[in-house]
Amino acid sequence: MKKFQDSEVRWGIIGVGNVCEVKSAPAMNLVPNSRLIAVMRRNEKKVKDYARRHHVPNWYTDAQALIEDPKVNAIYIATPPHLHLHYTRLAAEAGKPVYVEKPMARTYTECQEMIEICDKANVPLYVAYYRRALPHFVKIKDLIEKGAIGNIRTVHIQMRQEPEPEIIAQLENNWRVNPQIAGGGYFYDLASHQIDLLQFFLGKITDAYGFQTNQAGLYEAEDTVVGSFAFENGAVGTGNWSFASAQENQIDQIIIDGSLGQIRFETFGKGEFYLKKDRAEEAYFRFDLPPHIQQPLIALIVEDLLGKSACPSTGESASWTNWVLEKLTQQKIF
Repeated sequence: MKKFQDSEVRWGIIGVGNVCEVKSAPAMNLVPNSRLIAVMRRNEKKVKDYARRHHVPNWYTDAQALIEDPKVNAIYIATPPHLHLHYTRLAAEAGKPVYVEKPMARTYTECQEMIEICDKANVPLYVAYYRRALPHFVKIKDLIEKGAIGNIRTVHIQMRQEPEPEIIAQLENNWRVNPQIAGGGYFYDLASHQIDLLQFFLGKITDAYGFQTNQAGLYEAEDTVVGSFAFENGAVGTGNWSFASAQENQIDQIIIDGSLGQIRFETFGKGEFYLKKDRAEEAYFRFDLPPHIQQPLIALIVEDLLGKSACPSTGESASWTNWVLEKLTQQKIF
């Protein structure tokens, strides 16, 4: 990749929706050598309001105009997945680094095309799998690599959620359960974080197989997925995801079993996890999470662009998460 020429990353955002209110965009002004200077949304009233509330000096209703702004030297694509490939192409053609929301795209094929586009333009491509930079997950990775629970044997994911009434009531505006926009349903939206995180911990998943079904019939996308997968290090895993469960059955849990112990945690909960080793009492670890949850990853992206560090979430790593998602949903049952 060509060397980033500036000493400061000046961000322009395409698509300032909900994710940009707290999770991501405000952090861009808190990270050293980073500023948010331009935002884009097609709705003029909404983009002007966002710029006013967040003190962003420039706003646009046209993405190309934002990309061509000479003051902007990095692009954050915070749109739904069906637009990621298109805007990545425009940003890369302008020679500007790309940071794109997750999942990286609707399909693995689209992910590959995004990588090829950025490689050809010689610009870096990052993806918002920000859990790779959160302190409790960094600690879990460190413990695994240091052998705290021995050789990894199995991984088990359990995730069950009830259909949220307020979301079901507004299905026409809920792109997350529209496969033409999102690639899938809540499985793509949420399980993508889990699959990516496990590959951060344990290395690449080399094989996966699963079934998807729509049991509640509330929307077009799958609402239930079960599957199994194997890692390059020899560990094997299973996953069970239901987004049509009863309230009392809700769970968010991943268990990593090793030859010497076990680590247990929630993906979407607090910054905490449990470690049990041999027959000792279970140890509890807790870390404070930042108010703007993407800030640690954005800081690593800025450092990567400035040549000071390396970002752990790239187009290459994120694309393989899409590959796994497709494998786990390859068989439809009704």
